[in-house]
Amino acid sequence: MEKKSVLIIDDDRAVLASFRDLLEMKGYRVGTAENGREALEMANNDFYNLALIDIKLPDIEGTELLSEFRQIVPEMKRIMITGYSTQKKVIESLNLGADGYLEKPVLPGKLLRFVADKLAEQETENQLYEDTVNDLLRKKDRFLHNLDRWS
Repeated sequence: MEKKSVLIIDDDRAVLASFRDLLEMKGYRVGTAENGREALEMANNDFYNLALIDIKLPDIEGTELLSEFRQIVPEMKRIMITGYSTQKKVIESLNLGADGYLEKPVLPGKLLRFVADKLAEQETENQLYEDTVNDLLRKKDRFLHNLDRWS
């Protein structure tokens, strides 16, 4: 089975390193970016199951990056992380398609549970999509078979 991948976007190198080390220890493939431009380039060149996005980045607001990711990688789970939590930012992030929100400092256990839960949701969504497509294909085959019989 392929390793699940996580992209961490934060301008704080200590946060990047600690999150990366923690997630790699748990078997995830991890990419890191210190700004939005770098993160967009990485997401365009490689698939990431989940992104951890700091709301305050040096070149772009995390909410803008969230919208960009939603366009280019709609199946990616997107988690906002910030030390500057306001109810307005939480609501804005969720309205723009965030799949969750964590406040800094993030305890290691909470981060790992949150990531695992969101990846499990993604797996369930993928399975549901696959089942739906397979069901539609079966129905199409039956319809075409019956159409041939009636012609």
